[in-house]
Amino acid sequence: MSTNFITVKYALQGFDPYTFSLVWTSAAAIYAFAVALVDKESREQIFPKGSMKAILAIGAFTAVGMIFAWKGLSTLDTAFASFLWRSFPAVTIVSGVLILKERLSRKESLAMAIMLLGGLWSVVGRWEIVGSGVTWTALAVLAGAVQLLIAKSYVHKVHPNILVAYRVGIGSILIAFWVFGTGVADFAVESRYWCVTLLGAFLGPCASFLFTFRAYRYWTLSQSSTVLAAQPLFVLPMAYVFLGTFPTPRELVSGFVILLGAFWLAFLELTKTITEHR
Repeated sequence: MSTNFITVKYALQGFDPYTFSLVWTSAAAIYAFAVALVDKESREQIFPKGSMKAILAIGAFTAVGMIFAWKGLSTLDTAFASFLWRSFPAVTIVSGVLILKERLSRKESLAMAIMLLGGLWSVVGRWEIVGSGVTWTALAVLAGAVQLLIAKSYVHKVHPNILVAYRVGIGSILIAFWVFGTGVADFAVESRYWCVTLLGAFLGPCASFLFTFRAYRYWTLSQSSTVLAAQPLFVLPMAYVFLGTFPTPRELVSGFVILLGAFWLAFLELTKTITEHR
């Protein structure tokens, strides 16, 4: 999943965020449906009639999240955007509090406050530079949290291959309506951007989510979040090696503050899960 930030940032040097989102999700849908049809177990569920409402919702939030995420990344440093995405576990937990009426402990609240502090420090005095990117990314995080909450609820009913295929399949259709309906489609970009996009579409929205949704069959969201919290540690060196970019000192420090809160929050959720299953 860490490769998303590298391949997308590179491809956005040629594509606009809207056209890129269409190409990205369409290619991922082709890959994902190919995987679903090759695998016998998932092929038998290729038309999950009893779960279509949930799958449509996942696809819709995927479409919205894709466009928001890549609009945000187009204006932000790659590693800094990855740091901002570590607020995802907090959004998931808050969703559980609001929707499922779960309780929020003081330590969890403090961990979220640390993440919020890091985020605020990164934009204070430079909102005109990073404000729009941070806003788009925050909206993308919200959309991502909703789709993964739904996916987690249905991953034992619907094969992960099917969830991934319909996630990007429906998402690509909805994005196509927007792109062609608004007339913003622009496919006249250099071949190198096409190559990176098509490769990245397999690694990111296809392969990474095939693994992620499979993990949900064995792990809780909090356990998965513990692993995903480390993502910026992979993105940071890759962005420097492949893109030659590095966050500013303030972005780096505020990013690590966000990361500290994310790791602590993920650890608290993991500890809670282990205690409940003893």
